[in-house]
Amino acid sequence: MPLPVISTPTYDLIIPSTGKKIEFRPFLVKEEKILILAMESEDQKQIAKAVRQVLSNCIVTKGVDVSEFATFDIELLFLNIRGKSVGEKIPIVITCEDDGETEVNVELDVDEIKVTKDKNHTNVVDIGNGYFVKMKYPKFDEFIENNFIGGGTDESFKLIAKCIDTIYNDEESWDSVDFTEKEMIEFLEQFPTSQFKNIEAFFETMPKLVHEITVTNPKTKKKNKVVLEGLASFFS
Repeated sequence: MPLPVISTPTYDLIIPSTGKKIEFRPFLVKEEKILILAMESEDQKQIAKAVRQVLSNCIVTKGVDVSEFATFDIELLFLNIRGKSVGEKIPIVITCEDDGETEVNVELDVDEIKVTKDKNHTNVVDIGNGYFVKMKYPKFDEFIENNFIGGGTDESFKLIAKCIDTIYNDEESWDSVDFTEKEMIEFLEQFPTSQFKNIEAFFETMPKLVHEITVTNPKTKKKNKVVLEGLASFFS
């Protein structure tokens, strides 16, 4: 007689960048092992492969490519999968800002953590002289660097270059896929500072995984508002 097959619950999630609903399931023990082994290797390619494999396994909806998700999509998905795997509540430790040292244990409800959107955000940037840049969101590789590897500030121009989709004016357009990374960086380097700030504003205002909580310092009795931003903040 074969061993029983354990049924796994599934859940729905709206992908913020597209508004489309997908179905997912929690991590299984075998997938937790894949992630742990990849993290222990400290090899970027192995970690990226493991995370892609595990997330793809956990997405029940057919035809979904996690590599095409924006970074904030993947953060929300990973948070929900991880949360549903270990329970509805995520325990974290908050350091009170009023004294900078007192730690408070709190529990976060996964379902209350959302991706927030800035009302002034736009993916079309006016760079002056009748030219515009259409931007695209950072994707899977940047998610891996930000949450599992640790990217450096020297990579900022490379990231911006990767996120340029199209440059255009009323008469012509230039698709970024037709140019090398070096050419795109050289294009960015010719910007006046004021125009480059418009490009930076795209990243500063783009949707983010953010959650605000209030904790009371047991020593000072003062209330502290704490803003958690990015996936790593929810697993401290």
